[in-house]
Amino acid sequence: MEEKQIKALKTVLETPKKIVIIPHKNPDGDAIGSCLGLFHYLNQYKHDIAIIAPNEYPEFLKWMPGEERILKFEYQTDSCNAILEKAELVFTLDFNALSRIDEMEPALKNFQGDYVMIDHHQAPADYARFMYSDTSMSSTCEMIYNFIDFMGDTDKINKDIATCLYTGIMTDTGSFRFPSTTSSTHRVIANLIDKGAENANIHNAILDTNSIDKLHLLGCALKNLVALPEYNTVYITLSREELQQFNYKKGDTEGFVNYGLSLKGIKFAAIFIESVQEDLIKISLRSKGDFSVNEFSRAHFNGGGHTNAAGGRSTLSMEETTQRFEALLKDYKSQLQ
Repeated sequence: MEEKQIKALKTVLETPKKIVIIPHKNPDGDAIGSCLGLFHYLNQYKHDIAIIAPNEYPEFLKWMPGEERILKFEYQTDSCNAILEKAELVFTLDFNALSRIDEMEPALKNFQGDYVMIDHHQAPADYARFMYSDTSMSSTCEMIYNFIDFMGDTDKINKDIATCLYTGIMTDTGSFRFPSTTSSTHRVIANLIDKGAENANIHNAILDTNSIDKLHLLGCALKNLVALPEYNTVYITLSREELQQFNYKKGDTEGFVNYGLSLKGIKFAAIFIESVQEDLIKISLRSKGDFSVNEFSRAHFNGGGHTNAAGGRSTLSMEETTQRFEALLKDYKSQLQ
Protein backbone atom coordinates (compact mmCIF):
# COMPACT_ATOMS: atom_id res chain seq x y z
CA MET A 1 0.00 0.00 0.00
CA GLU A 2 1.42 3.38 -0.96
CA GLU A 3 2.61 5.59 1.88
CA LYS A 4 0.41 8.46 0.68
CA GLN A 5 -2.69 6.23 0.89
CA ILE A 6 -1.67 4.90 4.30
CA LYS A 7 -1.47 8.43 5.70
CA ALA A 8 -4.76 9.47 4.11
CA LEU A 9 -6.63 6.40 5.36
CA LYS A 10 -5.11 6.78 8.80
CA THR A 11 -6.52 10.30 8.89
CA VAL A 12 -9.97 9.03 7.83
CA LEU A 13 -9.95 6.43 10.61
CA GLU A 14 -8.94 8.91 13.33
CA THR A 15 -12.60 9.75 13.98
CA PRO A 16 -15.40 7.20 14.45
CA LYS A 17 -17.06 6.18 11.18
CA LYS A 18 -19.96 4.01 10.05
CA ILE A 19 -18.01 1.16 8.46
CA VAL A 20 -19.17 -1.91 6.56
CA ILE A 21 -16.85 -4.86 5.90
CA ILE A 22 -17.78 -7.16 3.01
CA PRO A 23 -16.32 -10.52 1.86
CA HIS A 24 -17.02 -12.13 -1.51
CA LYS A 25 -19.98 -14.42 -2.20
CA ASN A 26 -19.53 -17.94 -0.83
CA PRO A 27 -16.85 -16.71 1.59
CA ASP A 28 -14.05 -19.05 2.57
CA GLY A 29 -11.72 -19.10 5.56
CA ASP A 30 -9.56 -16.26 4.27
CA ALA A 31 -12.58 -14.05 3.54
CA ILE A 32 -14.26 -14.64 6.91
CA GLY A 33 -10.97 -14.56 8.83
CA SER A 34 -9.89 -11.25 7.28
CA CYS A 35 -13.29 -9.64 7.89
CA LEU A 36 -13.35 -10.69 11.54
CA GLY A 37 -9.69 -9.82 12.09
CA LEU A 38 -10.26 -6.33 10.68
CA PHE A 39 -13.47 -5.97 12.72
CA HIS A 40 -11.70 -6.75 16.01
CA TYR A 41 -8.95 -4.26 15.13
CA LEU A 42 -11.19 -1.36 14.05
CA ASN A 43 -13.54 -1.99 16.97
CA GLN A 44 -10.81 -0.78 19.31
CA TYR A 45 -11.26 2.69 17.78
CA LYS A 46 -15.00 2.86 18.57
CA HIS A 47 -16.17 2.79 14.95
CA ASP A 48 -19.73 1.67 14.20
CA ILE A 49 -18.95 -1.53 12.29
CA ALA A 50 -21.09 -4.07 10.44
CA ILE A 51 -19.90 -7.16 8.59
CA ILE A 52 -22.22 -8.17 5.76
CA ALA A 53 -21.61 -11.42 3.88
CA PRO A 54 -23.50 -11.80 0.60
CA ASN A 55 -24.69 -15.29 1.55
CA GLU A 56 -24.26 -18.25 3.86
CA TYR A 57 -20.91 -20.00 4.46
CA PRO A 58 -19.83 -23.39 5.87
CA GLU A 59 -20.44 -24.41 9.46
CA PHE A 60 -16.72 -25.10 10.00
CA LEU A 61 -16.08 -21.33 9.89
CA LYS A 62 -18.66 -20.42 12.51
CA TRP A 63 -16.54 -20.94 15.61
CA MET A 64 -14.32 -17.88 15.07
CA PRO A 65 -14.58 -15.08 17.66
CA GLY A 66 -17.13 -12.48 16.59
CA GLU A 67 -18.71 -14.67 13.91
CA GLU A 68 -22.16 -14.10 15.39
CA ARG A 69 -21.86 -10.43 14.34
CA ILE A 70 -21.86 -11.29 10.64
CA LEU A 71 -25.08 -10.45 8.80
CA LYS A 72 -26.12 -12.45 5.71
CA PHE A 73 -27.50 -10.30 2.93
CA GLU A 74 -29.52 -13.15 1.39
CA TYR A 75 -31.49 -13.60 4.64
CA GLN A 76 -31.41 -10.09 6.13
CA THR A 77 -31.74 -7.95 3.01
CA ASP A 78 -33.78 -5.07 4.45
CA SER A 79 -31.61 -4.53 7.53
CA CYS A 80 -28.43 -4.85 5.45
CA ASN A 81 -29.71 -2.29 2.92
CA ALA A 82 -30.45 0.13 5.74
CA ILE A 83 -26.91 -0.25 7.07
CA LEU A 84 -25.35 0.19 3.63
CA GLU A 85 -27.37 3.37 3.00
CA LYS A 86 -25.79 5.00 6.06
CA ALA A 87 -22.24 3.68 5.54
CA GLU A 88 -19.35 6.13 5.25
CA LEU A 89 -16.58 3.62 4.52
CA VAL A 90 -16.78 0.17 2.94
CA PHE A 91 -13.94 -2.35 3.15
CA THR A 92 -14.06 -5.03 0.44
CA LEU A 93 -11.91 -7.98 1.48
CA ASP A 94 -10.60 -10.95 -0.51
CA PHE A 95 -12.14 -9.81 -3.81
CA ASN A 96 -11.36 -7.03 -6.27
CA ALA A 97 -14.48 -6.54 -8.41
CA LEU A 98 -17.95 -5.70 -7.10
CA SER A 99 -19.42 -8.37 -9.38
CA ARG A 100 -18.04 -10.91 -6.88
CA ILE A 101 -20.82 -10.01 -4.44
CA ASP A 102 -23.51 -10.80 -7.04
CA GLU A 103 -27.02 -9.91 -5.80
CA MET A 104 -25.56 -7.56 -3.20
CA GLU A 105 -23.92 -5.27 -5.77
CA PRO A 106 -27.05 -3.19 -6.57
CA ALA A 107 -27.37 -2.34 -2.87
CA LEU A 108 -24.17 -0.31 -3.19
CA LYS A 109 -25.20 1.71 -6.27
CA ASN A 110 -26.03 4.77 -4.17
CA PHE A 111 -23.05 4.48 -1.82
CA GLN A 112 -21.39 7.91 -1.63
CA GLY A 113 -18.50 7.08 0.71
CA ASP A 114 -15.07 5.60 0.06
CA TYR A 115 -14.11 2.02 -0.71
CA VAL A 116 -11.06 0.33 0.76
CA MET A 117 -9.95 -2.76 -1.19
CA ILE A 118 -7.61 -5.28 0.45
CA ASP A 119 -7.09 -8.29 -1.81
CA HIS A 120 -4.52 -10.62 -3.36
CA HIS A 121 -6.24 -11.70 -6.59
CA GLN A 122 -5.22 -10.68 -10.09
CA ALA A 123 -6.66 -7.92 -12.30
CA PRO A 124 -8.28 -5.59 -9.71
CA ALA A 125 -11.11 -3.32 -10.84
CA ASP A 126 -10.78 0.43 -10.35
CA TYR A 127 -13.49 1.25 -7.81
CA ALA A 128 -11.62 1.87 -4.54
CA ARG A 129 -10.15 5.15 -3.31
CA PHE A 130 -7.81 3.15 -1.06
CA MET A 131 -6.32 0.03 -2.63
CA TYR A 132 -3.98 -2.56 -1.16
CA SER A 133 -3.63 -5.15 -3.92
CA ASP A 134 -0.73 -7.61 -3.99
CA THR A 135 -0.91 -10.90 -5.90
CA SER A 136 2.29 -12.16 -4.25
CA MET A 137 0.58 -12.38 -0.88
CA SER A 138 -0.43 -15.75 0.55
CA SER A 139 -3.82 -14.51 1.70
CA THR A 140 -5.90 -11.48 2.49
CA CYS A 141 -5.42 -12.30 6.17
CA GLU A 142 -1.67 -11.82 5.83
CA MET A 143 -2.46 -8.49 4.17
CA ILE A 144 -4.71 -7.48 7.10
CA TYR A 145 -1.76 -8.16 9.41
CA ASN A 146 0.36 -5.90 7.19
CA PHE A 147 -2.41 -3.29 7.13
CA ILE A 148 -2.45 -3.18 10.93
CA ASP A 149 1.33 -2.84 10.78
CA PHE A 150 1.00 0.03 8.26
CA MET A 151 -1.24 1.77 10.80
CA GLY A 152 1.49 1.32 13.43
CA ASP A 153 -0.77 -0.86 15.55
CA THR A 154 0.67 -4.37 15.79
CA ASP A 155 0.60 -3.88 19.56
CA LYS A 156 -3.21 -3.90 19.26
CA ILE A 157 -3.29 -7.44 17.84
CA ASN A 158 -5.02 -9.49 20.52
CA LYS A 159 -5.98 -13.16 20.72
CA ASP A 160 -9.20 -12.68 18.74
CA ILE A 161 -7.43 -10.92 15.87
CA ALA A 162 -4.59 -13.45 15.91
CA THR A 163 -7.03 -16.38 15.82
CA CYS A 164 -8.99 -15.01 12.87
CA LEU A 165 -5.91 -14.07 10.83
CA TYR A 166 -4.16 -17.39 11.52
CA THR A 167 -7.27 -19.23 10.31
CA GLY A 168 -7.38 -17.37 7.00
CA ILE A 169 -3.67 -17.75 6.30
CA MET A 170 -3.76 -21.44 7.17
CA THR A 171 -6.75 -22.21 4.94
CA ASP A 172 -5.62 -20.15 1.95
CA THR A 173 -2.13 -21.66 1.95
CA GLY A 174 -3.31 -25.25 2.25
CA SER A 175 -1.80 -25.45 5.73
CA PHE A 176 1.29 -23.54 4.54
CA ARG A 177 2.19 -25.85 1.64
CA PHE A 178 1.26 -23.67 -1.38
CA PRO A 179 4.00 -21.71 -3.22
CA SER A 180 2.59 -18.38 -2.00
CA THR A 181 3.74 -19.29 1.53
CA THR A 182 6.89 -17.21 2.04
CA SER A 183 9.33 -16.71 4.87
CA SER A 184 7.41 -13.51 5.64
CA THR A 185 4.22 -15.58 5.94
CA HIS A 186 5.88 -17.81 8.51
CA ARG A 187 7.12 -14.78 10.46
CA VAL A 188 3.57 -13.41 10.54
CA ILE A 189 2.27 -16.80 11.71
CA ALA A 190 4.91 -16.89 14.47
CA ASN A 191 3.82 -13.45 15.62
CA LEU A 192 0.16 -14.48 15.60
CA ILE A 193 0.96 -17.51 17.77
CA ASP A 194 2.82 -15.20 20.15
CA LYS A 195 -0.29 -13.00 20.23
CA GLY A 196 -2.49 -15.90 21.31
CA ALA A 197 -3.48 -17.93 18.23
CA GLU A 198 -3.75 -21.56 19.37
CA ASN A 199 -2.53 -23.24 16.20
CA ALA A 200 -3.41 -26.85 17.07
CA ASN A 201 -6.94 -25.93 18.15
CA ILE A 202 -7.47 -23.86 14.98
CA HIS A 203 -6.37 -26.73 12.72
CA ASN A 204 -8.68 -29.10 14.57
CA ALA A 205 -11.62 -26.69 14.34
CA ILE A 206 -11.19 -26.36 10.56
CA LEU A 207 -10.07 -29.83 9.54
CA ASP A 208 -11.77 -32.23 11.97
CA THR A 209 -15.24 -31.64 10.56
CA ASN A 210 -15.93 -34.78 8.55
CA SER A 211 -19.26 -36.57 8.70
CA ILE A 212 -20.19 -39.99 7.33
CA ASP A 213 -22.12 -38.27 4.51
CA LYS A 214 -19.15 -36.08 3.61
CA LEU A 215 -16.78 -39.05 3.45
CA HIS A 216 -19.26 -40.97 1.30
CA LEU A 217 -19.51 -37.91 -0.98
CA LEU A 218 -15.71 -37.84 -1.24
CA GLY A 219 -15.77 -41.52 -2.20
CA CYS A 220 -18.32 -40.73 -4.91
CA ALA A 221 -16.16 -37.87 -6.18
CA LEU A 222 -13.05 -40.02 -6.38
CA LYS A 223 -14.98 -42.76 -8.14
CA ASN A 224 -15.98 -40.17 -10.75
CA LEU A 225 -12.38 -39.01 -11.31
CA VAL A 226 -11.32 -38.99 -14.97
CA ALA A 227 -7.60 -39.08 -15.84
CA LEU A 228 -6.26 -37.56 -19.06
CA PRO A 229 -2.60 -38.62 -18.94
CA GLU A 230 -1.77 -37.10 -22.34
CA TYR A 231 -2.44 -33.68 -20.76
CA ASN A 232 -1.25 -34.50 -17.22
CA THR A 233 -4.77 -33.54 -16.17
CA VAL A 234 -7.58 -35.02 -14.10
CA TYR A 235 -11.10 -33.88 -13.40
CA ILE A 236 -13.91 -34.83 -11.05
CA THR A 237 -17.65 -34.44 -11.53
CA LEU A 238 -20.44 -34.31 -8.99
CA SER A 239 -24.05 -34.10 -10.12
CA ARG A 240 -26.89 -32.47 -8.22
CA GLU A 241 -28.38 -35.92 -7.62
CA GLU A 242 -25.11 -37.20 -6.13
CA LEU A 243 -24.89 -34.20 -3.81
CA GLN A 244 -28.44 -34.72 -2.62
CA GLN A 245 -27.86 -38.47 -2.19
CA PHE A 246 -25.19 -37.73 0.41
CA ASN A 247 -27.02 -34.83 2.11
CA TYR A 248 -24.65 -32.18 0.81
CA LYS A 249 -24.06 -29.11 2.97
CA LYS A 250 -22.21 -25.94 1.97
CA GLY A 251 -18.47 -26.54 2.32
CA ASP A 252 -18.63 -30.34 2.03
CA THR A 253 -16.66 -30.38 -1.24
CA GLU A 254 -13.93 -28.05 0.05
CA GLY A 255 -10.54 -29.48 -0.91
CA PHE A 256 -11.87 -32.31 -3.09
CA VAL A 257 -10.08 -30.93 -6.16
CA ASN A 258 -6.73 -31.27 -4.40
CA TYR A 259 -7.03 -35.06 -4.36
CA GLY A 260 -6.71 -35.01 -8.14
CA LEU A 261 -3.70 -32.73 -8.01
CA SER A 262 -2.01 -35.05 -5.50
CA LEU A 263 -1.58 -37.76 -8.16
CA LYS A 264 1.97 -38.26 -9.36
CA GLY A 265 2.68 -36.45 -12.62
CA ILE A 266 -0.56 -34.44 -12.61
CA LYS A 267 -0.17 -30.74 -13.34
CA PHE A 268 -3.81 -29.65 -13.72
CA ALA A 269 -6.89 -30.70 -11.76
CA ALA A 270 -10.51 -29.59 -11.97
CA ILE A 271 -13.78 -30.36 -10.26
CA PHE A 272 -17.19 -29.69 -11.82
CA ILE A 273 -20.07 -29.48 -9.36
CA GLU A 274 -23.69 -29.08 -10.40
CA SER A 275 -25.18 -26.42 -8.17
CA VAL A 276 -28.04 -27.46 -5.91
CA GLN A 277 -29.53 -23.95 -5.88
CA GLU A 278 -28.60 -22.48 -9.28
CA ASP A 279 -28.80 -23.69 -12.86
CA LEU A 280 -25.05 -23.85 -13.46
CA ILE A 281 -21.89 -25.87 -12.99
CA LYS A 282 -19.44 -24.53 -10.40
CA ILE A 283 -15.81 -25.11 -11.27
CA SER A 284 -12.66 -25.22 -9.14
CA LEU A 285 -9.26 -25.40 -10.83
CA ARG A 286 -5.83 -26.16 -9.37
CA SER A 287 -2.40 -26.45 -10.95
CA LYS A 288 1.25 -27.00 -10.20
CA GLY A 289 4.14 -24.99 -11.58
CA ASP A 290 3.64 -22.14 -14.00
CA PHE A 291 0.40 -23.28 -15.66
CA SER A 292 -2.03 -20.44 -14.92
CA VAL A 293 -5.52 -21.65 -14.07
CA ASN A 294 -6.40 -17.99 -13.54
CA GLU A 295 -5.80 -17.25 -17.22
CA PHE A 296 -7.50 -20.50 -18.27
CA SER A 297 -10.61 -19.74 -16.23
CA ARG A 298 -10.81 -16.10 -17.32
CA ALA A 299 -10.51 -17.12 -20.96
CA HIS A 300 -13.03 -19.97 -20.95
CA PHE A 301 -15.17 -20.20 -17.80
CA ASN A 302 -16.04 -16.66 -16.70
CA GLY A 303 -13.85 -16.87 -13.61
CA GLY A 304 -10.41 -16.16 -12.26
CA GLY A 305 -8.28 -16.21 -9.15
CA HIS A 306 -4.60 -17.02 -8.73
CA THR A 307 -2.00 -18.66 -10.94
CA ASN A 308 -2.41 -22.05 -9.22
CA ALA A 309 -5.94 -21.77 -7.82
CA ALA A 310 -9.00 -20.36 -9.55
CA GLY A 311 -12.72 -20.79 -9.95
CA GLY A 312 -15.27 -20.48 -12.72
CA ARG A 313 -18.73 -21.44 -13.87
CA SER A 314 -20.54 -22.94 -16.82
CA THR A 315 -24.18 -22.67 -17.84
CA LEU A 316 -23.90 -25.75 -20.06
CA SER A 317 -24.91 -29.22 -18.92
CA MET A 318 -22.35 -31.35 -17.09
CA GLU A 319 -21.72 -33.45 -20.20
CA GLU A 320 -21.32 -30.39 -22.41
CA THR A 321 -19.06 -28.69 -19.86
CA THR A 322 -16.67 -31.61 -19.51
CA GLN A 323 -16.61 -32.15 -23.28
CA ARG A 324 -15.67 -28.49 -23.73
CA PHE A 325 -13.02 -28.77 -21.04
CA GLU A 326 -11.42 -31.80 -22.70
CA ALA A 327 -11.50 -30.10 -26.11
CA LEU A 328 -9.79 -26.98 -24.72
CA LEU A 329 -6.89 -29.01 -23.35
CA LYS A 330 -5.61 -29.63 -26.87
CA ASP A 331 -4.63 -25.96 -27.08
CA TYR A 332 -2.66 -26.21 -23.84
CA LYS A 333 -0.92 -29.54 -24.43
CA SER A 334 2.58 -28.08 -24.69
CA GLN A 335 2.15 -26.11 -21.44
CA LEU A 336 0.78 -29.12 -19.60
CA GLN A 337 3.64 -31.36 -20.66
